[in-house]
Amino acid sequence: MRWMPGSLLSLFSHDLAIDLGTANTLIFRKDLGVVVREPSIVAVNQKTGRVEAVGGPARAMLGRTPGNIILVRPMMDGVIADFEYAEKMLASFIRRAHRRSVGVRPRIVIGVPSEITPVEKRAVRDSAINAKAAEVYLVEQSMMAAIGAGLPIAEPTGSMVVDIGGGTTDVAVISMAGIVCSKVSRVAGNRMDEAVSQYIKRRYNLLVGERTAEEIKIKIGSAFPFEKEQTVEVKGRDLVEGVPKSITISDEELREALAEPIASIIETVRDVLEQTPPELAADISDRGIVLTGGGALLSGLDRRLQEETGLAVTIADDPLTSVVMGTGKVVVNLGLLRRVSLD
Repeated sequence: MRWMPGSLLSLFSHDLAIDLGTANTLIFRKDLGVVVREPSIVAVNQKTGRVEAVGGPARAMLGRTPGNIILVRPMMDGVIADFEYAEKMLASFIRRAHRRSVGVRPRIVIGVPSEITPVEKRAVRDSAINAKAAEVYLVEQSMMAAIGAGLPIAEPTGSMVVDIGGGTTDVAVISMAGIVCSKVSRVAGNRMDEAVSQYIKRRYNLLVGERTAEEIKIKIGSAFPFEKEQTVEVKGRDLVEGVPKSITISDEELREALAEPIASIIETVRDVLEQTPPELAADISDRGIVLTGGGALLSGLDRRLQEETGLAVTIADDPLTSVVMGTGKVVVNLGLLRRVSLD
């Protein structure tokens, strides 16, 4: 895309930064900060084809919809899986960000996974254009996470960020505003939720929904033992009797359930460390690793990663907003946008 000071249309709109995530979409408006923080989900009426709800109201319907209402997740593993509903979801969120439905033609910067393909890039860009964006620029989520976490990405020193979202874990080593080495894993928050529900199903013959699995993970999920045992009551449907049933599970059981996805994330970090040039590896040894994304909030993950790598591990001040805040800083700095844009 040719660089311009901004189209005539975008001059009359407020530019937006978007973290278009598998689990959640966040939008930053340069004059107001984060103005949208919604689940990436759409409720669709199969009979009429009409979108009934988007974001939070749609997520509230999980497991509670009649047969004619389906819930669509337009994003899968960090990229667009359903073009039509991704476009409608984006358009709805952009209207919310601008608080009006007409005359909304912003310039948009969107964070995408580091290993996104040309076809996937085009899908993201086309969805944003069809959602009435005047100009669209794509940037790498790991770079945005590093900027949002306050890392000195422009300096000739190595910084390592591990961004654990809903659909992907994006690990990167950054120096001089460029990604030196990186790897994207499709194992992240959603895979953890699946692991929890599968464990409960296998061990207790109890079927639980994805919302319940996520709530259990948030309450007592961990990568490192607690000082005292934690338990939680779980309600679901007995697969043998076919009736509602409740059980109590412990944090130790949850660690067993989460062992495989956590091990996969750690392996991804190790793979990137093995690719890192010696000089930058020395910098990372001094500065450590920074965790961002919702997965960074899993209890004890920082401690577990520190134990496994021997490096200091810190969690960003607000890991849930690191990507969108980093993207927001790029929106207001055209010089930096030129350096980090994938266009």
